[in-house]
Amino acid sequence: MTVWDDLVGQEPTVETLARAVSDESAMTHAWLFTGPPGSGRSTAARAFAAALQCPDGGCGQCRECRTALDGSHADVKVVATEGLSIKVAEARALVQEAALRPSVGRWRIIIIEDADRLTAYTDAPADALLKALEEPTPRTVWMLCAPSLEDVIVTIRSRSRHVRLRTPPVDAVADLLQRRDGIDPAMALYAARAAQSHIGLARRLARDEQARIRRRDVLAMATKILGVGDAIGAAADLAQIADEESTASSAERDAAERARLMETLGADPTARTQPPHIRSQVAALEREQKTRATRAARDVVDRALVDLTSIYRDALVLRLRSDVDLVNPDAVDKVRALAGVFTPEQLLAAMDAIHEARDRINANVPPLLALEAMALQLRVPRELGV
Repeated sequence: MTVWDDLVGQEPTVETLARAVSDESAMTHAWLFTGPPGSGRSTAARAFAAALQCPDGGCGQCRECRTALDGSHADVKVVATEGLSIKVAEARALVQEAALRPSVGRWRIIIIEDADRLTAYTDAPADALLKALEEPTPRTVWMLCAPSLEDVIVTIRSRSRHVRLRTPPVDAVADLLQRRDGIDPAMALYAARAAQSHIGLARRLARDEQARIRRRDVLAMATKILGVGDAIGAAADLAQIADEESTASSAERDAAERARLMETLGADPTARTQPPHIRSQVAALEREQKTRATRAARDVVDRALVDLTSIYRDALVLRLRSDVDLVNPDAVDKVRALAGVFTPEQLLAAMDAIHEARDRINANVPPLLALEAMALQLRVPRELGV
């Protein structure tokens, strides 16, 4: 067992990082991990952090390895924002922390799992990090994770060593689910294929029946958008699914956070009114929770759109008589129906419409409007038979 065991299908990356651990001449103060969603960017960063702290270079069993991997090591700071962006104040606090010497470990390590959110609305948070990257503190290492180089401003890219992860093979992801999570082989293979090798989504599909049901419902939409009314309805259904899932997943957590805050402030939660200083802190918490819920809903929509893209992709595979494996062999009847009524050009146009909707939502367009515009372009002929 080593810290690299969960980094599947990334042999070149493991080789690069392991060499940096064993040879300080191959080490640098800032690393930028990029790769498609689910490729294991944050997993690679955490494993690298553990290997740097471990006296044996990443045994995976010692206290340093365990605490670094789970984010509880005193000298490993993990920033995993749940909001839409990383704020300037947060970036400045990280710079101050980076200036400190390691307290118990060999290195002080700061991992930013969503470095692309440093520039979600403005470059100010990213600019706040520049001085720390330009004038690095000895024994401090920055590890930034982002989907691509283009998601990080050039001044940060130029001061970091780039490590690109690739999409892992389906078989490797299925093997990880069996080995790590005890998933049945058939279910592990289905989940890995349906998630298109996205490790986190594959684990969720394998363990959550409701997630599998929601995915089947999304795939079924492709054959049901026959007219304008169907398109508007499909968009509303997608938006509603996202709102319901984000609300259900956050309601209990939001209530617990509010209760902890009231207890910390010594306030009576049953009181009809609260003093001004308590009301202001409760309002700040509610704003943070609202931002988190907005991101969660957008993430649900994005996952659904990735699933929807996959059925048009499979239809194109059949239409072109390619020998590439289908993502959705369990929905092959719907795939064949779409392949029978759409030309390859129309299937590509449908996928482009879905990608455009994802881009619009990421650009802060109201999800329902983006979904309606997309669904209108996905209408199929009424003679479609499924």
